[in-house]
Amino acid sequence: MKYREIKPNGFLNNFVQCFWYYETTDTEVQHTILPDGYFDIIAEFENEKLTTVKLTGIWTKPKDIKIPKNTTFLAIRFKLLAIEYLFKKEIKSILDTTVNLHFTFWNLDTYKCDEFEKFVTDTSNELDASIKHLSEIDSRKLNLFEIVYQQKTKTVSELSNQIFWSSRQINRYFNSQFGITLKEFLKIVRCNATYEEISNGNLSPQSDFFDQAHFIKEIKKYTGVTPKELNKNKNDRFLQLSKLEER
Repeated sequence: MKYREIKPNGFLNNFVQCFWYYETTDTEVQHTILPDGYFDIIAEFENEKLTTVKLTGIWTKPKDIKIPKNTTFLAIRFKLLAIEYLFKKEIKSILDTTVNLHFTFWNLDTYKCDEFEKFVTDTSNELDASIKHLSEIDSRKLNLFEIVYQQKTKTVSELSNQIFWSSRQINRYFNSQFGITLKEFLKIVRCNATYEEISNGNLSPQSDFFDQAHFIKEIKKYTGVTPKELNKNKNDRFLQLSKLEER
């Protein structure tokens, strides 16, 4: 397995978490994808030929996947704000699943599987241009996602008070756009933030959890296993943890 990430620059960081590349060799690979609070566009190549372009929904539970040998992914991991302003649609209809897109979506059919840097440069430029032509972006939403992804708040009420947007309105926005509540999203992001510590052998609860039992319960809810089993990561089962180990 070979994995790479490139982070976006400037204002694009509000919409894109990273561009990523994944490659298998001559062996089929099985992974479990864990909920992380993002969604992806993935161009999949098998034996250097583009075979699938897909948009993933938000994952709220672990997803087992099987990746064939000699497969390459060129992909973009998006923050939730992107669905409204870059895609101009909702994503709730594909919660915990994927939908296939046309090969020509965002000119993905023009790239070869070994052109990751070109893919990142071209797509970054196109997205930057799209952002410049957007009508005014709701500052409450910008602040909301900045606070949540940077783990600056723990509860819906705290977030509501910080951005001067009522909890009811925020939850209506989340349900209509993403198909989940803000409370659920906060839990997913909180668990995702623990994966690096777990991969490093820290199996104690973080400050955001009430106690050890709460920590284990939440991790098991979103990963299907205990923190101890996550840490073992047998056969690179959990892709997010495998990526952390490669850094």
